[in-house]
Amino acid sequence: MVASALALKHVMEDHGIKGTLKVFGAPAEELALSRPYFVRDGYFDDVDLAFHNHIGTDFHTEYDVVQIGCLAADFTFHGETAHAGLAPWRGRDALDAVVLMDVGLAQFREHMEPMMRAHRVITHGGIQPNIIPDMASVWWMFRHPEAVGVKALFDQAKNIAEGAALMTKTRLEVNVRSAVWPLRCNQTMADVMQRSIEAVGMPEWSDEEQAFARDVQTAAGEPMEGLPESVTPLTGPGPMIGASNDCGDISWKVPMGRVWFPGSVPGVSFHNWTAGIPLTSSITHKGALAGAKALTSATLDFFMEQALVDEAKRTFHEELGGIAYEPMLPPDQKPDLTVNKELMERFRDPMQASYLSEKPEFV
Repeated sequence: MVASALALKHVMEDHGIKGTLKVFGAPAEELALSRPYFVRDGYFDDVDLAFHNHIGTDFHTEYDVVQIGCLAADFTFHGETAHAGLAPWRGRDALDAVVLMDVGLAQFREHMEPMMRAHRVITHGGIQPNIIPDMASVWWMFRHPEAVGVKALFDQAKNIAEGAALMTKTRLEVNVRSAVWPLRCNQTMADVMQRSIEAVGMPEWSDEEQAFARDVQTAAGEPMEGLPESVTPLTGPGPMIGASNDCGDISWKVPMGRVWFPGSVPGVSFHNWTAGIPLTSSITHKGALAGAKALTSATLDFFMEQALVDEAKRTFHEELGGIAYEPMLPPDQKPDLTVNKELMERFRDPMQASYLSEKPEFV
């Protein structure tokens, strides 16, 4: 993304191309803690088109609704401490409420639609076993292919949490961390991006890179198919996957297109230890460079042809089908800037030994 923006900046300056190019980063992208707030707070009000890229195993683009929406929230229960051995009856167990909420949502799964998702981690479960926890907290994520479905699932979770609080005589507090709409891509932009992808072409992988990829696939327990040799054709609407992306709100605010660049190894699962292996290799560098070229070329086409911009806006409004975008984030909600702070501080110094001591040269 940054390489593409720098290239576009130089081309626009050197050739006098008019227009405004903005780069929006994505801090805490996996937590959706930035871009939904950017949209809600008006930073995309004057944007015509949005361009996005993402690492993958294939070199392709897509259109239609391709990722589902997500809302993340903390459910914190407040009770009363007591000695768990001497007088447990004097306590009100906040951890019991967390467990009962989990049981309630587990029972509700029977009635969830196929693409609904609900998953959680307990972020605080008490101090030690012989003290009845007076505070316990669980972090839930709720997903659905439609924003209205995300909201409905969240509302049901709140009902279940309130029931858990009632059963345990605890007090419930709910805090929304983030909320992002499903991600959609515009067909007009996808057509332009596909032409750029085909013009750039799949990187030529060396025998060493193919062998490396097969070794990674073996370590991951996946078929040894190696790396793809050609770009993926655009044959129709993209399939919807069960993951979410923090660009979702942007894609309902303005027309958006996305390039998937081939920087990983087929069969490797995201959020697994094997996903970090290709990032250390020339595979990711080659793939990211190819993706930056395609993204730059496609974006330049829209800067050069106002008719393409107009057509993307026209088809975008058709694709919305009358759905009116409203942020799912509460209007006064602020992003938590302290997430993972302790973890990052813990590993910052040990990671110094792995940093490059010299500026790399790419060829």
